[in-house]
Amino acid sequence: MNATTTAAFQAWRHEAGAALSKLVRNPLTAMGVAVIGALLVVALFAPWIASHDPLRQDLPNALLPPSPAHWFGTDEFGRDLFSRLVHGTRITLFIVSLVTVVVGPLGMAVGVLSGYFGGKVDAVLMRVADIFLSIPSLVLALAFIAALGPGLDHAVLAIALTAWPPIARLARAEALTLRQADFIVAAQLQGASHLRVMLKHLAPLCLPSVLVRLTMNMASVVLTAAGLGFLGLGAQPPLPEWGAMISEGRRYMLDSWWMVAAPGAAILAVSMAFNLLGDGLNDALDPRQSS
Repeated sequence: MNATTTAAFQAWRHEAGAALSKLVRNPLTAMGVAVIGALLVVALFAPWIASHDPLRQDLPNALLPPSPAHWFGTDEFGRDLFSRLVHGTRITLFIVSLVTVVVGPLGMAVGVLSGYFGGKVDAVLMRVADIFLSIPSLVLALAFIAALGPGLDHAVLAIALTAWPPIARLARAEALTLRQADFIVAAQLQGASHLRVMLKHLAPLCLPSVLVRLTMNMASVVLTAAGLGFLGLGAQPPLPEWGAMISEGRRYMLDSWWMVAAPGAAILAVSMAFNLLGDGLNDALDPRQSS
């Protein structure tokens, strides 16, 4: 490792440490991190944390209220709601992770390409993004689901196809600001290709803003996935998806309130946690914020 690489790594490590320190000093952000960390632990150890088989029906014990035997009660088929909620964390994390993996690179690629070249390329790509942005994300996701058919994989694809335009808009704005910077011009004068300039210089500088946006976007992904599940277009029975659990419990909610309260509280907590984490990342990664 040469001196230049070592110095760059040390500078990056210092900046990352300062950002992390600033992140954990914010109590609301720390709360969001704690909730997301708990979600990851529960998803990883779900078979050991769950007290019952989430798919096993026990009709004689249907619609039981919360008790030591069933912490969150049972549903209309006698299935343990706590166990279903625990296993549902895996489905939620699967949707959020897969959508983020698809949306992040796609949105950044479109935005950097549009902002760097400008002109007709910018006009065409941003008009496509405007078409997607002009339609509410849930309505657009429903249209894609109607074409693809219900199912968890199709729900992930539908959400991803509706979530990339805001990321592209943000990356484009960053690229437009940076494309005339002196270091970009210097790299071009040295013979750097367009691809090298975009990958090595523009994309890394756009990454912090995109990461913040992606983190905040995870809350809307959770809500959209729950909405599709509630309508029966996402994860299909008997999978314990939180939105589908609320849909199953709405017929009994006046007498068996726990059937909608438990998954509803989980959706609320996870959505707020991602928003709090996004706010904290924005404060930690924004150089304009005071230290």
